[in-house]
Amino acid sequence: MEFLVTKEFEFDASHFISGRGGKCERLHGHTWRFAVTLEAELQEDGIAFDFRDLAKIVEEGVVERLDHTHLNDLLDQPSAENLAVWIWAKLEELPLHEIRVWESGTSSVTFRGPKKGPKKGIDIGPGRI
Repeated sequence: MEFLVTKEFEFDASHFISGRGGKCERLHGHTWRFAVTLEAELQEDGIAFDFRDLAKIVEEGVVERLDHTHLNDLLDQPSAENLAVWIWAKLEELPLHEIRVWESGTSSVTFRGPKKGPKKGIDIGPGRI
């Protein structure tokens, strides 16, 4: 049986968004929230993916790198969308299903990662598919 296993995390960081106009172009901060959702098969011990293991991996690989930082030092345009892609890349060794990032309590984005397998027109070496 396959399960979706989700754990949420928070960190505090500042940023600004260039080229959009309005108050978001000024330096400001958020208590960001994000959720990591994995696809995992139920193991013999009745656990699909241990929440403690997931917490350790995400805290060390993502939260410690982002907490109390200025996101513009990390990303050229630190939107919630670009942050979700960055988090995915840092955790790509996990069986990821999606990353959801909340910039506020009412505004979030969900990233489901690159589609698996070659797409038509993508160069994958000699020839094209």
